[in-house]
Amino acid sequence: MARCAVGERDFTVDGRPVRLLSGAMHYFRVHEAQWGHRLAMLRAMGLNCVETYVPWNLHEPRPGVFRDPEALGRFLDAAHEAGLWAIVRPGPYICAEWENGGLPEWLTGPLGRRVRTREAEYLRAVDAWFGRLLPQVVARQCDSGGPVILVQAENEYGSYGSDAGYLVWLVERLRALGVRVPLCTSDGPEDHMLSGGSVPGVLATVNFGSGAREAFAALRRHRADGPLMCMEFWCGWFTHWGRSEEPRAAEDAAAALGEILECGASVNVYMAHGGTSFGGWAGANRAGELQDGELRPTVTSYDYQAPVDERGRPTEKFWRFREVLAGYADGPLPPLPEPLPVLAAPVHAVVGEWAPPGEVMAALGGAEVEAAGPATFEELGVDRGLVRYQVTVPGPRGRYPLRVRGLRDRAVVYVDGELRAVVDEEDAVLGEVAGPASVELWVASLGRVNYGPRLAESKGIVGGLLHERQYLHGVRSRGLRLDALEEAGATDRVPFRAVAGAGGGGGAGLYRGTLTVAGRPGDAELALPGWRHGFAWINEFCLGRYRAEGPQRTLYVPGPVLREGGNALLLWEWEGAPALVGRGAGAPGLYPCTAGS
Repeated sequence: MARCAVGERDFTVDGRPVRLLSGAMHYFRVHEAQWGHRLAMLRAMGLNCVETYVPWNLHEPRPGVFRDPEALGRFLDAAHEAGLWAIVRPGPYICAEWENGGLPEWLTGPLGRRVRTREAEYLRAVDAWFGRLLPQVVARQCDSGGPVILVQAENEYGSYGSDAGYLVWLVERLRALGVRVPLCTSDGPEDHMLSGGSVPGVLATVNFGSGAREAFAALRRHRADGPLMCMEFWCGWFTHWGRSEEPRAAEDAAAALGEILECGASVNVYMAHGGTSFGGWAGANRAGELQDGELRPTVTSYDYQAPVDERGRPTEKFWRFREVLAGYADGPLPPLPEPLPVLAAPVHAVVGEWAPPGEVMAALGGAEVEAAGPATFEELGVDRGLVRYQVTVPGPRGRYPLRVRGLRDRAVVYVDGELRAVVDEEDAVLGEVAGPASVELWVASLGRVNYGPRLAESKGIVGGLLHERQYLHGVRSRGLRLDALEEAGATDRVPFRAVAGAGGGGGAGLYRGTLTVAGRPGDAELALPGWRHGFAWINEFCLGRYRAEGPQRTLYVPGPVLREGGNALLLWEWEGAPALVGRGAGAPGLYPCTAGS
């Protein structure tokens, strides 16, 4: 048992000053069978603590329907076994480049920007969620012999809102539900952020990537005492689809880490190990100073240029950080754990079956809704996935421009069954169409905004469809959730047919194949040459989104997902597969993880 507290200048454990040398690692971005290895890597780098967010929407996909919130408890047990303290950041909002900042779409849909406030309906939902989640934390606090030493209330609230009463309510609920360890907030080192996000009597921390002395000086203007801590030391950055990475040199990041520690502060390296946004849970951002510009979806990889890379390997940054942290360790740093197995040889897939999009929708889609205008994803209960909109252009009438207003995010457009366009502008012209004509728009979510004032915006078509200047009414909307493909027996309901001679090659739809692994499986990369945009599963484990535009070119496959012999491959291609999807050109393949892959 240990009593942790916040002193005038230090964190203390049983009255002894301690410095938290923490690293961020999200349990939900790492295969559970690999938690132990990744935690051992953090210890070997010189850290004594691990930090994790908790994504509400992952664990409560529908109101009152919970999906393994006990995973947090298992992760905290693994951290304890690895000899690490733990910082838990349960939200309810987490950002984290995660879908909707961790908030469930079934809540943000009806409430919009009334979330993260004292709105009664929002508070009721948070209270129910915390009541279900927090026993995982409460039972593992350090004064009960567990690893949890610090819990955060909300997340970077000063970058979003100014409802001080909401923050006070959160702190009170955390205490009432049994959290005894110190609480904290975290915000950018700017006056309006610190004043908007801090709570009287609760430790305030700051987030930054450089300039530690200036950042801590700003914190001291608001808090004259309490330990200094950088809750997020940004040692790298995330990447958007279609945009180049923003690398940060190891020497520069190590120098910034050293400056934080020279200030006598505690630190949480964000990220120490980034992992992967499996399952299509990567979020998105909006461009512009006010985050009101173009949508920029985040790639599946959350490598983050972290010292421990996406595949669990030490980088140059790891070794530079280890040199810095060794100067603050109580003794010699532990050695690195043994590397995990890697796939021995390349494996080419045999993709032999295909089902067109309409038949997949008929088999696995939700209820169709017909209304004057299009329904949003939220109205159809779709978190990740797509929605098919069908409408008729009446006639006879001449050729006029067909337009979509309020499109989020990307639409594949068919007119009378023929592919007409692929568009991702909010207001887009789809070409000229004469009536009568049948129009279908398959709108795919690219990820909900996770940060800024556009948080909680709806998905799908939020405006309408126009022919010339006339709205087209009588729109039929039907959604297909991504996790519908993961339900037991789901793909058995899909009427697959052989690709050869069935028109499958080159078309959108659901493809099924096999990967045969000879010998012991291990970590691998899935390559999809010529495939445009969709999601990949191996043995019913969703690896995440792929897109031809890059910069991410392969999907990471954790070794525990694979098995010796046959492995089931499922590809939901939204925009068009290669013309040849069997063996050879266009065939997906597994390749051993190698440096720089």
